[in-house]
Amino acid sequence: MTVFTPRQAARVLLLDGDDRVLLFRGSDPARPDHRYWFTPGGGLDPGESPVDGAARELAEETGLRLNTEQVGEPVWQEVTEFPFGGRWYRQEQEFFLVRVPAELAFEVDTAGFDQIERDSIDEHRWWSVAELEGTGDRFYPTELPALLRRLLGGER
Repeated sequence: MTVFTPRQAARVLLLDGDDRVLLFRGSDPARPDHRYWFTPGGGLDPGESPVDGAARELAEETGLRLNTEQVGEPVWQEVTEFPFGGRWYRQEQEFFLVRVPAELAFEVDTAGFDQIERDSIDEHRWWSVAELEGTGDRFYPTELPALLRRLLGGER
């Protein structure tokens, strides 16, 4: 019987001016050959709201510092189960849609990564919906292209 560690998380669909989404590429330290792309975000601190967690994670993982009003309301939620570091997690996560402010000359800054992130993440890039639909790479959530098309109002 699998024992799951419950976890609450906030994730960010960070879009640039061309409607491309930022994804990180990483792997599970217990399964280094299992590589995948995923959105910025992570587990909530005790007592932290999802929007506060999304703003904090965005600052830590990308260097983009926004207030909670700029992060907004969640646009999607899911429950996912996954292994990481030899443990199984059941994660309830809310997703926030954030656009990089047009006035910023923004470059991703991963200096805020914690040790686990430094050890397990090796790349980041901006993906169009079409690129996600055409890739053979693994990404999570698997519904990401359809979700982005819905949020962006159709064809992109």
